[in-house]
Amino acid sequence: MSELNNIPKHWQVKKLGEVCQTTSGGTPSRGNKSYYEGTIPWVKSGELDRGLILDTEEKISEEAIKNSSAKVFPKGTLLIALYGATIGKLAFLGVDAATNQAVCGIYKNENIDSNYLYHFLFSKKPSLVKQGIGGAQPNISQGILKNLDIPIPPFPEQLTIVSKIEELLSDLENGKQQLLTARQQLKVYRQSLLKAAFEGRLNFARRPSDRPLSEVEAELPKGWKWMKLGDFISKIEAGKSFKCDERTPNLNEVGVLKVSAVTWQIFNEFESKTVIDKDRINDNYLVKEGDFLFSRANTLDLIGAAVIVNKFQRKLMLSDKTLRFIFNDQINKYYALYYLRSQKGRREIQRLSTGNQESMRNIGQARINQIEIPIPPNLKEQQLIVEILESKLTVCDKIAETIGQSLQQAETLKQSILKKAFEGKLI
Repeated sequence: MSELNNIPKHWQVKKLGEVCQTTSGGTPSRGNKSYYEGTIPWVKSGELDRGLILDTEEKISEEAIKNSSAKVFPKGTLLIALYGATIGKLAFLGVDAATNQAVCGIYKNENIDSNYLYHFLFSKKPSLVKQGIGGAQPNISQGILKNLDIPIPPFPEQLTIVSKIEELLSDLENGKQQLLTARQQLKVYRQSLLKAAFEGRLNFARRPSDRPLSEVEAELPKGWKWMKLGDFISKIEAGKSFKCDERTPNLNEVGVLKVSAVTWQIFNEFESKTVIDKDRINDNYLVKEGDFLFSRANTLDLIGAAVIVNKFQRKLMLSDKTLRFIFNDQINKYYALYYLRSQKGRREIQRLSTGNQESMRNIGQARINQIEIPIPPNLKEQQLIVEILESKLTVCDKIAETIGQSLQQAETLKQSILKKAFEGKLI
């Protein structure tokens, strides 16, 4: 209520339940298949991310409505999710439809504009999520919704506020989309750099143009040759499966580096949500600065994720799904790292990995040694390629950081717009 103390004097503050009629839906018995062979759209909470719902994954029958707590809401009803990860998600019905019990319907009425209410409830989503109770599937009740204080200006003013909100949010969304497009273009550019590097087109002393090459031209430059990664690996050290406590370790404890932490960044402050007792620590499995780490088991898109460890504060042990490569002196480990991150390197890793195509993939040490890698005639040229790559990728990193900051600022500005709107300060 405190944030509503400074609203304009001619506004009112009422409970949502005082100005709106609400009710939740229901789920007809799954034991009766005929209930799900009807024509009435039936909305589940996971479908409340479409803005306007015109169709649903499942449809139920008139009989299902009669024999369950499900009910048909009229077109224009505002829906809000009550359960789990979807708490606070909103959508309007573009057709008459029923919902399950995880969705609350807020009927249209003459006291408050539905779009005004939509934007207000959207602004309250973080607060509603915090009020969720329960374990794996937290939920909010209709009681919480009905007890929500709503600032209510005169109806014409509600319409003006909605118009201004949507104008500002539309401009903000356009800017956000441009940032997301720039992020995607940056990702494509990174891969084009890596592609050029391993076709010998970034060493301008050898080839002064980095124009796109045809498939024929893209053969390795003179003096280069394809070799096996195993030709350069002196030793592969595997991690170990540790019995852990599932909590975040403090700086004085030892955590376990899970495979998900092996990201695409060279410099990492590794995080861990597990911890092991000191008496179970084995120095052979400790992560060290400068380690070249490789994910031997992961999903198809992340199998073979590689990283070179920079400084980090927390002590970590290698998990059984993470390998440490020790290279001989015939290869620059950063050259190897960048190749394994390139599209061609990624495809080679995926080709050699085994397991279920849709879930976990594995790549054993024997297959890792078979990974083909294009090698320049000497280490000096490897070093030159790494230097050129890093100078360009550093610029990419700075641009990516700026884009990330701008996206965060856009979200902050969105919340600021909504806050001002419902304090009467937007118009």
